[in-house]
Amino acid sequence: MADRGDDLDVNAMLRRYRERADAVRERKLPPVAGAERQRFIEQAELDYMDFAIVADATWTFEDGVLTLQVDLRPQGS
Repeated sequence: MADRGDDLDVNAMLRRYRERADAVRERKLPPVAGAERQRFIEQAELDYMDFAIVADATWTFEDGVLTLQVDLRPQGS
């Protein structure tokens, strides 16, 4: 069986996550009001955060294991 990492372009995957984060940030609000609008906004914020965290990861691939590392410390720490 071939090494699964042979077909994996991690940089391209992380780029796609950055594109998804940017798309969520640029997404227009649908014509909803009240509680529905607030739920939409909250979900968009969560989606952006999730995609942006993965997009900012550094990675290693060793012995068939892909490891994404995310530094959540404040900038300048």
